[in-house]
Amino acid sequence: MKVLKTTKELTIFLSKESEDNVIAFVPTMGALHDGHISLIKNAKSSSDLVVCSIFVNPTQFNNSTDLEKYPRTIERDIEILEQENCDILYLPEVSDLYSENEKSKHFDFNGLDNFMEGAGRKGHFDGVATIVEKLFRIVNPDKAFFGEKDLQQLQIIRHITKQLNLEIEIIGVPTKREISGLAMSSRNKRLSETNLQKANLINETLHFIKENSSRYSPEELKQLSIHKFNNQSELKLEYLEIVSLENLHPITEFKERGNNAACIAASISGVRLIDNIIF
Repeated sequence: MKVLKTTKELTIFLSKESEDNVIAFVPTMGALHDGHISLIKNAKSSSDLVVCSIFVNPTQFNNSTDLEKYPRTIERDIEILEQENCDILYLPEVSDLYSENEKSKHFDFNGLDNFMEGAGRKGHFDGVATIVEKLFRIVNPDKAFFGEKDLQQLQIIRHITKQLNLEIEIIGVPTKREISGLAMSSRNKRLSETNLQKANLINETLHFIKENSSRYSPEELKQLSIHKFNNQSELKLEYLEIVSLENLHPITEFKERGNNAACIAASISGVRLIDNIIF
């Protein structure tokens, strides 16, 4: 695996390799786990060359403390990528991607950011879209792979890729889960065994919504599900929304199968977790 630390190095290398190869791209913020490995495996199976980036993007964090606490395990990450036969790791410094005092670009997300993550984290998706556009233009991949755990992010990236007329196929990969059912996340490393178990209420509630969607309306299910969180004190619910997969707006009636999603954000011991289920 080649480890390249500057845009110049990467573009020179890719200019020699891109003509006859299908290039797949997996952008990450490091602290790799089985969810990331699933992205790499999917990329490997459908391309000739896999580029993975590790970059903790400062413009998508609303809280500087959260940015500082974000786990960084670069040596272990490199070992994981080598084991998975990743071809290239792009490992830039902030100065390689942002000029001094550069701010996020402003995007029109066509309402995809109005609820859930967008409602509580103003500017977050502008930061995500800014770095994704930069990376897409540097790597110029044929395909890019993202986890469905960050569903709103995935739908927004699909939208901006079309908006920017980038000929990149955006592929969503199903969420990898712990044995307990909890969605794998780099943040899980910050939780005790006890809190990991308590956090399973998120996944349990999502399945409750899916399994009862023929018995109750979206609003009834939302209230029943919120009640589950109110009945305990450790896991603090930030939002619970049942939305249309197409526009990510709350719904009053269920759509056709496969076009609905329930999304949850909650925190425990100061660690913020998100998850969703599509049904």
